[in-house]
Amino acid sequence: MKKVMSGAALLAALLTVTAVMPAEAAGKICLQTRNMRDTTPKDDGTAITFKMNDGSVWRNDLKGRCPDLKFNGFAWTVRNPGGTVCDNEEIIQVIRSGEICALGKFTQISPARGKTM
Repeated sequence: MKKVMSGAALLAALLTVTAVMPAEAAGKICLQTRNMRDTTPKDDGTAITFKMNDGSVWRNDLKGRCPDLKFNGFAWTVRNPGGTVCDNEEIIQVIRSGEICALGKFTQISPARGKTM
């Protein structure tokens, strides 16, 4: 019974880490798109907040201002098989205006539920 509990706890920990940041060991942070619950752009168009299904919250500081973002929402095309969005690698397009904006660095604002940093 003890082996089953230890194995289950280890598997849960591994899934949590790989679901949010599979590339962090390589020096970048990537978020799984399937685990994103909500995105909120900052009013001045300088950042986007990502709320994840596990309760963690991440901020991405865009490489430049993206003022149309707060009015129109955005779309992106994820081109990797893992379905991740990585810092400093993705671009987004504002839906109505067509403005192109580049993601910058991800910063964790709050940890996942039940986890401490």
